[in-house]
Amino acid sequence: MNANQLLGIAAAAWVLAAILSPLRVMHRAIRALLGAGCALGMLACLAALPLGTSPAALGVSLASQPVSFAVEPSGLWLLGFGLVPAIFACWLGSPLAGRSGRWYAGAAFSLLGALGVIGLQDGISLLVAWEVMSLGGALMLAGERAEENEAKPVLLMLSLLEVGAVALVFAIIVLDHGTGGIGFGNFVANATTSSNVVSWFAGIALLVGFGAKLGLLPFYEWFPRAYSSGSGATGALFSGVVLNAAYFALSRGWNTWLNVAVGPDTAFGLGVIAIAVGVVSAILAVLFAFQQDDWRALLSYSSAENASIAVVMLGVTQLFRADHLADLAGLAWTVTMLHLAGHALAKGALFLTADGIYLASGSYDIIPRGWLKRSGFLLGLGAVFAVMSLASVPPQAGFVSEWYVFQSVFQGFHLSSFVGRLALVLAGAGLALAAAVALATFVKVFGLGLLGLPDVDVTPLVPRTNAVAVGILGLCVLAVAVGAPLWLNALAADAQALFNANSPQAMVVGWVLVPLTNKFAFISPSKLIIVMPLLAILPLALLWLTKRRAVRRVPVWFGGMTTNDRDAMTTALTFSNAMRTFYSFVYQPTISTTREHEQREYFIKRLVFSAGVTDLFERHLFDPAVRIVNRCAEKLRALQSGNLNFYLALIGGLLIAILFLTLL
Repeated sequence: MNANQLLGIAAAAWVLAAILSPLRVMHRAIRALLGAGCALGMLACLAALPLGTSPAALGVSLASQPVSFAVEPSGLWLLGFGLVPAIFACWLGSPLAGRSGRWYAGAAFSLLGALGVIGLQDGISLLVAWEVMSLGGALMLAGERAEENEAKPVLLMLSLLEVGAVALVFAIIVLDHGTGGIGFGNFVANATTSSNVVSWFAGIALLVGFGAKLGLLPFYEWFPRAYSSGSGATGALFSGVVLNAAYFALSRGWNTWLNVAVGPDTAFGLGVIAIAVGVVSAILAVLFAFQQDDWRALLSYSSAENASIAVVMLGVTQLFRADHLADLAGLAWTVTMLHLAGHALAKGALFLTADGIYLASGSYDIIPRGWLKRSGFLLGLGAVFAVMSLASVPPQAGFVSEWYVFQSVFQGFHLSSFVGRLALVLAGAGLALAAAVALATFVKVFGLGLLGLPDVDVTPLVPRTNAVAVGILGLCVLAVAVGAPLWLNALAADAQALFNANSPQAMVVGWVLVPLTNKFAFISPSKLIIVMPLLAILPLALLWLTKRRAVRRVPVWFGGMTTNDRDAMTTALTFSNAMRTFYSFVYQPTISTTREHEQREYFIKRLVFSAGVTDLFERHLFDPAVRIVNRCAEKLRALQSGNLNFYLALIGGLLIAILFLTLL
């Protein structure tokens, strides 16, 4: 059975799950179908690497264009790694899903749409798959208590994604050149004759269209609202399969469809724009992630940050490509693939950790309750590996990809353009700031969200199924880093086809990873896992000594005012307040105090204090746009007067205008 057949069976399983989703008694079987489809899809990706799938005609046509299906090696790579956490997310299901079955239908549509975005080979079917993927996300959220917020997060997500869809329609029209050839092969053929202006417009439209789902500014502000209205299972699908599919489509558009080979100025300009937008998006997203006290909101901002880093590296790829530095372009492109692979696994592990905490406590709040102490070894192992990866701590996958990101940026001295070299220097500084805040963010997640003193008022254990899933995904994160010398070879054929350079193989020397040459820098996560246990001998010896000597324990000192350890614990607000004060020009913090009185104003029944940060684009972009639309609607309401003579006058005026235009 070949890869196309496996993917076909996976798609059939997802379609069947969507059909059966209204049947409440079938929900357990539907979860099994969704998970089995994800597992089959992952096996198909493994079977088809490193060459990709063979083209297959689907026997249908859209706008007189035969629809065909084929997946490039990079698409298989991103889809395969995205499907690994999706297996567990579908198997466990959403703890917020109601009995309607909308969540299961939404998960099926999201998976089908992502498969279509990665594999379909013409513009119309790509747009259809893109909309199906968006519809799936909306259905998942609608099946998870969307009525609590009047479905506003879902509507915001859909409205911003439709802005991206309009941009994609424009890009496909531009790439078509009016020839009626909407297949990707026609896009590539047209690229050799297109002008720089056409490539510019198409490239910017693709960045806006796919960037809406990647969380580039200003679109990242739908992330925390949508993710926070759903479950961790939804977040795992969004941050794994959906995000990877969106990035693959953008990368394919820029590296294959556009006239970058003939017009290096276009590639250079698009690269600078992608770097600028990506760096600013990454910094803003991670700064706001640090301030969150909800697992889902924090992890969603982190997903936007990591997607922004991937877009930065896509921009770096274009700079090197424009300067005919094929090896370095292939390096930056390969680094992005590695980065998104590790991110999908680590983020899936933490989203499922959040679901486990919700099932145990009924809340997604980041509060110290000693979860690791009570919930077993597997939860702790998987969560700490995932946190280490997202905080770029060795030897995890996030450390490897982040190291490669900086090594790629440091190669800017090879560029002939001063503007290009300056862009990479500034990008390195911006990414360093983002990495530092990301480290603090995940120290907060682990220290406050998983450690602390046990709370006797909550259910004592995270469900074992969640703990097992988190543990397996955490081990997968480590396996990506340790096995990188083996996995990177799977991208060699694609890099050769795109850049005529075998960069993935040049990044590996035995069990050592290098940025094309070991004379510049090198690391070896495979050897680190051997050395690091040896470094643990000293702290283990100290622990052994403490068993032979009595340990003096005293209460935590808290300004001399309390001896209660729980009162002295750090909260999510106090941990992040210093950063909120320092970056107040970004956060624009808000503080409010309300009092509820009983009988007389001096009998205070309740005092409510709230502190938050300002959403920049909602306040300065989205809200003004909504106000303008509302004002226009108020002015146009006069047209709905109900007066028949008024309507006839409007029609007559319209006919006169049409006649006038015809005569001209």
